[in-house]
Amino acid sequence: MAKQSIRIALAQINVTVGDLSANADKIITFAQKAAIEGADIVSFPELAVTGYPPEDLLFKQQFIDDNIKTLGRIARAIGDIVAVVGFADKGKKAIFNAAAVMYQGKIRGVYRKAFLPNYGVFDEKRYFSSGEDFPVFGLGRTIFGVNICEDIWHLEGPAGVQAYKGAKLITNINASPYHMGKWRMREDILKRQARKNKVFISYANLVGGQDELVFDGSSLIVDDKGRVVARAGAFSEELLVCDIEVPESKKRSKIILKSISENKPALCGAVLARPKGEVQEVYDALVLGLKDYILKNGFKKVVLGLSGGIDSSLVASIAADAIGPENVVGVLMPTVFTSIESKEDAQALAKNLKVEYKVIPIQDIFDKYLEKLKPVFEGSQPNVAEENLQARIRGNIIMALSNKFGYLALNTGNKSEVSCGYCTLYGDMAGGFGVIKDVPKTLVYKLCVYKNEKEGRQVIPKRVFEKPPTAELKPDQKDSDTLPEYALLDKVLKLYVEEDRSLGDIVRAGVNEDVVSRVIYMVDSNEYKRRQSAPGIKITPKAFGRDRRMPITNRYR
Repeated sequence: MAKQSIRIALAQINVTVGDLSANADKIITFAQKAAIEGADIVSFPELAVTGYPPEDLLFKQQFIDDNIKTLGRIARAIGDIVAVVGFADKGKKAIFNAAAVMYQGKIRGVYRKAFLPNYGVFDEKRYFSSGEDFPVFGLGRTIFGVNICEDIWHLEGPAGVQAYKGAKLITNINASPYHMGKWRMREDILKRQARKNKVFISYANLVGGQDELVFDGSSLIVDDKGRVVARAGAFSEELLVCDIEVPESKKRSKIILKSISENKPALCGAVLARPKGEVQEVYDALVLGLKDYILKNGFKKVVLGLSGGIDSSLVASIAADAIGPENVVGVLMPTVFTSIESKEDAQALAKNLKVEYKVIPIQDIFDKYLEKLKPVFEGSQPNVAEENLQARIRGNIIMALSNKFGYLALNTGNKSEVSCGYCTLYGDMAGGFGVIKDVPKTLVYKLCVYKNEKEGRQVIPKRVFEKPPTAELKPDQKDSDTLPEYALLDKVLKLYVEEDRSLGDIVRAGVNEDVVSRVIYMVDSNEYKRRQSAPGIKITPKAFGRDRRMPITNRYR
């Protein structure tokens, strides 16, 4: 069978929701780079013009019109290269998640997404209608089809129809959010689609942070035998360029775009980036998610409480890597319950990271609260109320620094604590962003180990790993006084929160029934706290907020 060499470019770009002009400039720049590389076709991520997800901006007619106007500017700026660009299209009474196929200043065709995901973090049926046509396009002596993200996950979907119409290449554009191990799932389905339909598949994915979501990129090209022939790196912008030998199509498309030059200088070889290890990919996701949240929202510096514990050590490390240590302010706020070790470890961490470090003692403020409340509290025993006062004083101080200097306040609660409500509303939960909100405690330790290994030195002090976790809100307090040991707790939370398993299922998995019952009660009864928490970066298959949405008033157990 005769074959044709096609040079494909995948523009793995980081765009910002709503910044139509800047997004267009970036698309045009990357298209020009692809043209200089001799690419015949370049594809951009899903909804690249608007940014993803645009959410209720899509209900604004002016926004839809402006994005279409912007698409026209992009088309006029792109010359002798075929470009596939994601945008929001409109019909008579509907809008569509769409891809424009443009060439030589004109939009030559539009594909409208057929399968609209409406699970997990996705709400596409809230906004879009489904497309019903599966056009194909001529590219030299072969045919290619275009589809969008979820479409490729359905083995009986548009790819099969386009292959039947003669397509030998499927260009799939995506905004596929990251969670641990997601890249393996993508590659598996692409390989199956390629083998089933005997087509090459180019998969261009978005990269960057958008509120709680991080997009990892990891764009790739799979040949018609299901082999990965090119792969972009994760968590960074990249133009992936690759030559593929595609069989000529026996059929012909009604829309013929361009001829293919057979005399291009050969590339040095396909890029085949190695996937990162799981801990590294999570760390990189957190860094990118935090960086983009800070910069895209106009902040320059962050502030957080440093306790000398493992969680604040990790958040400070991520922040320093995201925006530079000179833009991170760490604050120790000790009371009589704060140990010498915690003070030393907080100071050592700040010194090792080279972040700005402040100490603001709060014992006198705490004493004043107790004095004022003494007449009201008289006759009662000290309990969580007095403990939470300290956390709320700290939250107030962090927010005061945020207000005074325009810093973004970061909180340091992890998923294990947030799941069980082992956190103080308006206290340690205060802040504009929860960096490790979706990171289980056991993974927090692994990420801290990775940070030290990456730096080749003990940035996070050794004692931080060794001492028992504690909130230090009363004498000799340990997290294990209230919670099961974290290794056990995280096992239960994975089964109950992420996999929706029942009490009986978890007991049969080898966990004591009393422990399971206690954890389930804590998770269910603290939904009201999580509803009031700051947004945070999703890194697990099911995060609180966008993924898991439980009623607050709920008697089902």
